[in-house]
Amino acid sequence: MAEMNFGGVIENVVTREEFPLEKAREVLKNETIAVIGYGIQGPGQSMNLRDNGFNVIVGQRPGKTFDKAVADGWVPGETLFGIEEACQKATIIQVLLSDAAQIECWPKIKKYLTPEKTLYFSHGFAITWKDRTGVVPPKDVDVILIAPKGSGTSLRRMFVQGRGLNSSYAVYQNASGRALEKVIALGIGVGSGFLFETTFEKEATSDLTGERGSLMGGIQGLLLAQYETLRENGHSPSEAFNETVEELTQSLMPLFAENGMDWMYANCSTTAQRGALDWMGPFHDAIKPVMQKLYHSVITGNEAQISIDSNSKTDYREKLNKELEALRESEMWRAGVVVRKLRPENN
Repeated sequence: MAEMNFGGVIENVVTREEFPLEKAREVLKNETIAVIGYGIQGPGQSMNLRDNGFNVIVGQRPGKTFDKAVADGWVPGETLFGIEEACQKATIIQVLLSDAAQIECWPKIKKYLTPEKTLYFSHGFAITWKDRTGVVPPKDVDVILIAPKGSGTSLRRMFVQGRGLNSSYAVYQNASGRALEKVIALGIGVGSGFLFETTFEKEATSDLTGERGSLMGGIQGLLLAQYETLRENGHSPSEAFNETVEELTQSLMPLFAENGMDWMYANCSTTAQRGALDWMGPFHDAIKPVMQKLYHSVITGNEAQISIDSNSKTDYREKLNKELEALRESEMWRAGVVVRKLRPENN
């Protein structure tokens, strides 16, 4: 492990240089990895493992997702099976089902968690709130986590481009004494850039906070508030969208992704710099109490329970689709459809 200075805090990270792919293959040479679920993370992780030369199979229920796996090159009866058959064949069971599906399928998966097998997650939800989910692994198996910091689509795209998506890793149970080397090897195998240590609880709480905060919920709320303010004051949809979303995602995000926010500020006009420096304080002061309230809701298990309750309802998918449709059909994102079509690469 390499020591890295993160803003004055020293952390241990694992890079692909110090734990190369060849070493990962050697660690897992006798393992059969079953990726259970082919939804958000399943395709990216399984295909990256396959392309990196690991012995990997997929477990998925019949339906459209099963057909997608076939289209991606998984062969029924050879590398593609039902969930229970894949779990039976595997020595490492990667549970990449949705949180709701993990709860539903846990009794089937648990049957095949015989001694010396490894149970792998990419989200700490089920284990962190095991008193609510019922996901309690037997004591004689390794329980580990690799959580890519992005979607499975991003993981796959970056892998194909020769890049890596950073991931966190954790060991919850080390029954074999080899859990740490296995989790690092799997992190390298699925296409991680570098790996940083966490716990199941910290991963789950940071992930739920991020999704509801700056990654999705908070950013949508901020963008919509600015878009609405511009529209209410006579600005056109195209102007409001360009100033709110397009310039952020197409111009400024690449700048601060490359070298940080201070560098991005330095590469904007002095007028923009002055205004940003003056207004970041009021925004911080307004938003911080909301973030603290959000984190409290996460750490107490309230957000987990809301998710479990809503996802367990028979009509949850129908209601979710209606909410997503309302978001998609809002004026801001309908304006976005037009603006994206007008980008030079689309003409």
